[in-house]
Amino acid sequence: MAKKIEEGPVAAATESADGDEANLDGVLAEVGPRLRRVRKERGATLAALSQSTGISVSTLSRLESGRRKPSLELLLPIARAHQVPLDELVGAPPVGDPRVRAKPIVRHGRTMVPLTRQPGGLQAYKVVEPARSVQPDPQTHEGYEWLYVLSGKLRLVLADHDVVLTAGEAAEFDTRLPHWFGSTGEGPAEFLSLFGPQGERMHVRARPAQRRPKGA
Repeated sequence: MAKKIEEGPVAAATESADGDEANLDGVLAEVGPRLRRVRKERGATLAALSQSTGISVSTLSRLESGRRKPSLELLLPIARAHQVPLDELVGAPPVGDPRVRAKPIVRHGRTMVPLTRQPGGLQAYKVVEPARSVQPDPQTHEGYEWLYVLSGKLRLVLADHDVVLTAGEAAEFDTRLPHWFGSTGEGPAEFLSLFGPQGERMHVRARPAQRRPKGA
């Protein structure tokens, strides 16, 4: 049985979670005080909030004190009860700022920059592959991947195919097929990777063809 892939954009989500664990803990630690502040600003008691959300007083108290880890299942009814966006409870970046402030991930010499902030579903990365000599080690796992080369050359080994993608070329494949991609050894490469862990594919919408006037 083939082992799961250990490097590349697919593993970046796990690597990002490990590398940003301290940041995540900091965000979660701020949720409790924020819940208490929002509740007190509205003059609500724990008992009243419990009645409107269906969450026990003890659970609400533990959430506010940080002794209970917040979850979407708990935060959604609280946000509805207070009539505030979920972002206000979890301290998400302001909607007015569309920039993705991503922290680069370096794994086995490859630098990956996450371009998406939402967990689950399609994940996008900009990847910088340094020039190096690497022996292909094809792996398999669930999902679907799309690659687009921005600059340089990227070697892709997919099942029985061994190809080199150059700037402007793209490839897409089912990751249940044995695959590997990396340096050609001729120079660095930059590419975009879109990965769907559940097999999601990227859909490209084309502009509808304009109808030609009659008689033209």
